[in-house]
Amino acid sequence: MEDPDVSQNETAAPSEPVFNLPGLIVGLAALLIGIHALRIWVLDPQTDLLGLFMFAFWPVRYLPEVASSAQWPGGFFSGIYSFVTYAFLHGSWTHVIFNVLWMAIFGTALARRFGTGRFLLFSVLTAIAGAGAHLITHWGDQVPVIGASAAISAYMAGAIRFVFDFGGPLGVVRAPDSIAYRLPARPLAEALRNPQVLGFTIAWFGINLLFGLWSTPLAGEGSSIAWEAHVGGFVAGLLLFPVFDPVPRHFTPST
Repeated sequence: MEDPDVSQNETAAPSEPVFNLPGLIVGLAALLIGIHALRIWVLDPQTDLLGLFMFAFWPVRYLPEVASSAQWPGGFFSGIYSFVTYAFLHGSWTHVIFNVLWMAIFGTALARRFGTGRFLLFSVLTAIAGAGAHLITHWGDQVPVIGASAAISAYMAGAIRFVFDFGGPLGVVRAPDSIAYRLPARPLAEALRNPQVLGFTIAWFGINLLFGLWSTPLAGEGSSIAWEAHVGGFVAGLLLFPVFDPVPRHFTPST
């Protein structure tokens, strides 16, 4: 299943895919920005707070005494769909813009490789994994979680399996679109031998460890980083990538 937005012109300049984003990514970016603009510029504070109760991910609502209450906005079903809907809400313009930029880089690579259906299902499952990881590590917490960072962390985990390879979209030498996004993915252990992949992975986990150690909110932000959700999304992305990948796997011949 291929994304219809993938260019069929194999002679395109190497930089073209950076600017010609798939329609799926443009649409998701517009949705995230539009939702945040609606919250900031249209909704009154009381309505926005009601929306947070209904669509953000609240660990406290899964406590037995809270879960059995019928007074939570959205009722029983919001406790289910909020495992996904929290990813469409953001805490600030900085938050949403950074997520959109990372999605444009790594989400584009996966969208071009997976196609629309696989990409959307991958996004939903990894968002759920991020929320689940946060729930396990913050059981009963009364602070809600919002943001697409868990799914975007999964995009990063999936994309590193092929984007840095020779001929890949972010490789030293880049092949035409029809090849760059269809390179066979190497087994994870083999992929980590690539210094770019290993360096990126170490840096990613190092930054999120720093978020975990730095318990105070970031400068200019009103909330702390839900780094456990990031890790949950990243690990889910690593595990689910070979399940969703439509390209036949790469096998190293034995000698």
